[in-house]
Amino acid sequence: MRVVFLDRASLKARLRRFAFPAEYIEHQKTDSGEIVERLRGADIAIINKVPMRAESLEQLPQLRMIAVAATGYDVVDVPYCSQHAIAVATIRNYAVHTVPEHAFAMILALRRNLLAYRQDVEAGVWNKSEQFCFFTHDIGDLYGATLGIIGEGAIGQGTAAIGRAFGMRVLFADHPPPKMEGVQFTPFETVLAESDVISLHCPLLPATRNLIDSNAFRKMKRNALLINTARGGLVDEAALIQALDEGLIAGAGFDVLTVEPPKNGHPLLDVRRPNFILTPHVAWASDGAMQFLADQLIDNIDAWVAGKPQHLVTTAA
Repeated sequence: MRVVFLDRASLKARLRRFAFPAEYIEHQKTDSGEIVERLRGADIAIINKVPMRAESLEQLPQLRMIAVAATGYDVVDVPYCSQHAIAVATIRNYAVHTVPEHAFAMILALRRNLLAYRQDVEAGVWNKSEQFCFFTHDIGDLYGATLGIIGEGAIGQGTAAIGRAFGMRVLFADHPPPKMEGVQFTPFETVLAESDVISLHCPLLPATRNLIDSNAFRKMKRNALLINTARGGLVDEAALIQALDEGLIAGAGFDVLTVEPPKNGHPLLDVRRPNFILTPHVAWASDGAMQFLADQLIDNIDAWVAGKPQHLVTTAA
């Protein structure tokens, strides 16, 4: 059995040995033009963000499984894999603490205007103050505020739990089935209109691409914060810049972009304002979460080889 990891550098964790005899090959990174050659003769491909599209897959008749080192699988042509008996397994519930914590780090920083106050301190404003403090920016509490969550999976529910601990009212936006058992929903339009903080935790699908557009921004409160630790394509980024410029929302915290890495520049890289935080897709990347991911990645492969597949997103076993 030949197993090839195409972008090993994307996972900073130890990988244990497989439970079956395997020829294991890893590449630190793989460009799109190298995919077919590197997977030729492979039975199992391990990927994180390397795209696995039909034009590559049709040249790899021996490939039987794609093990994705992530929860999202928008980089994989799942319909093609289902039609050609290629199993696709993803990681479940590994970031249920690290992503919500990252989201709230941004929420707290923005709600309390920490970046703006830090800039003022660095500029010497405190030194010139005539009293022990100064009030150059509004500070908002989370207690009593409304948190709107789009995506009711484990990460969305983890974010809700932190919000409730702060005394926030939590709303989950309604969406088409399937729906998580035990979660009550509020119409999407109502969540937009009533939330002081909106946090995105849904997958990127055709139905969710540009879910937050200029129309959505105009329905939000002027004091609202938008947090995106899910996928960049969920938000119309040009509309986000316009919303910040026009004061349609109070601020935003993003850990994801539509194109990653933004090697040729990106409009959001040029947004220099204290009410916008951009981090480089690291919300998922705590040491504990990455090791959990690495262990489950091997579990998924071992289970599939043993004929007991788990965490599949295809009908192929």
